[in-house]
Amino acid sequence: MSGATAEIVEVCEALPEEKRSEVIDFARFLLSQVDEHRWESLISDTKPRPRLEEFLKVSAQEADESLDPAKL
Repeated sequence: MSGATAEIVEVCEALPEEKRSEVIDFARFLLSQVDEHRWESLISDTKPRPRLEEFLKVSAQEADESLDPAKL
């Protein structure tokens, strides 16, 4: 366990239960921000993604077929 992790555990153990929950909520919020940043960087990457492009093309075709009013 890193020093920072040990310090967080020590601080959390000194807090009342309701405050621990707030710390956990805040930590989850921070983690979601990291995840969101990761997704944003993946989405903004301009490198070609042929498998994704093919999936999107096939999905669009399937959606067009399944939403055809004549077939509903």
